Amino acid sequence: MQSLIDSARMLQGAGMALPFSVYSSIKEQRIVNVPIIKPMLICVLDGSKRIGGIGEVDCPTGSFIILSNHPSVSMRNIPSDAEYLGLIVEFDYDDFNCLPPRESRATPFLQGEIGPAFQKTLQQFVEWSAFAPPAMWAIRRQEILQLIYHLGYEQVSAVIEPPSLSHKLHNIISADVANDLHADALASRLAVSESTLRRKLAAEGTTLQAIKDRARLGYGLHLVQTSFDPIGRVAEKCGYQSQSRFTDKFKQLFGLTPTELRKTRMRD
Repeated sequence: MQSLIDSARMLQGAGMALPFSVYSSIKEQRIVNVPIIKPMLICVLDGSKRIGGIGEVDCPTGSFIILSNHPSVSMRNIPSDAEYLGLIVEFDYDDFNCLPPRESRATPFLQGEIGPAFQKTLQQFVEWSAFAPPAMWAIRRQEILQLIYHLGYEQVSAVIEPPSLSHKLHNIISADVANDLHADALASRLAVSESTLRRKLAAEGTTLQAIKDRARLGYGLHLVQTSFDPIGRVAEKCGYQSQSRFTDKFKQLFGLTPTELRKTRMRD
């Protein structure tokens, strides 16, 4: 496991675009309303993780969990004697086309242990990321899914749900969070009228502004967790001209300020 940790840390610190993220903390983190827009693999390499919103799920060191595209969950990242360390891989919906059609009902998550074969595959995935072009990332993500399936976790094919209109909008906005796309431009991307767009979102119990906020703040959460950029710079990257407004919105959604979350990654 240590070689996997070392490889992931080395590449995460290199500042290049990667098909995975590494989240770490030396103090416990409690974050609510974390949006899961795409199916997500979380590998707990040190410490433990507790996830609420899909039932209370405990993920100890050496375990993995794949979360379905769920509106939001709460998370507790609990360090061991040293730290909490998680390796995160987001899947695209098309990645699941490599699996046999599901025969069971959709499931909100799949949990298991990181055995030797899975650990080796993750190691290869991480090290391969140093030189592989982004156009090939999907191939190795599919390899991970296929391995999980053939290790006996056949219900992995039941994790994914067809993306809702909210998910599709979130993906469009997330691709360029600093640009405030207007309703007419977004409706055009989805080949619907603006009135139809708003009506369908209302039927899903949300609004365009709420989706914009979650996309921007979700990216902000990622930056606070994976970089040490000044909070003002994080706010700017997320499309907020005011750091104080970004901080207020961040706390309203996630239950703590960006600075409070950043401090869990640093020693006193």
